[in-house]
Amino acid sequence: MKAKREKLLAILNKYFENKNLVKHMLAVEAAMGGLYDFFKANHSDEIKETRQEWAAAGLLHDLDYQDNVPLEKHGLATPDILASEGVEVPETVLRAIAAHNWKNTKVMPKTLMEWSLFGCDELTGLIVAAALVLPSRRLADLRVENILRRFREKSFARGVNRDDVRLGAEKLGISVDELMAVVLKAMQGISHELGL
Repeated sequence: MKAKREKLLAILNKYFENKNLVKHMLAVEAAMGGLYDFFKANHSDEIKETRQEWAAAGLLHDLDYQDNVPLEKHGLATPDILASEGVEVPETVLRAIAAHNWKNTKVMPKTLMEWSLFGCDELTGLIVAAALVLPSRRLADLRVENILRRFREKSFARGVNRDDVRLGAEKLGISVDELMAVVLKAMQGISHELGL
């Protein structure tokens, strides 16, 4: 991959004053790295992309999530933003970004990478919310059982689309709790960057 992570982070920080959005993208980047490792160990013949590509898709997936981009274009405006910044990323990354909002962009996810991005996007928000209601407010103290309990509570973190998490897990061929375990572990690995 041609673009360095430091350059991509600089672009995110340039475009987003809301650092919680940047933290969300960092969480999804970590989740994608964790999912790559998980699937590489179990389905290595199905993965054609690099770990760096998976992580970049997570890091950049909401780059065009801005006021001037309508929801049906969210994921499709990213190539123009990157081009304006002089950054090249592989087509696999751009397609995964477009596919994570497939209900609006009509770019249907097909690969493990694309379904992973779709499946973990909403889940990272639920995990953050579940950590914040712990007495310690720390990811290190969060367990899959805690997340599953919150997942079943419809009134908790109402903005999280549980159906998207379920569909993502189903398309990936794993259970929801397996998906939670992989994503939680990945996010715990960058807890200092997330402030949790």
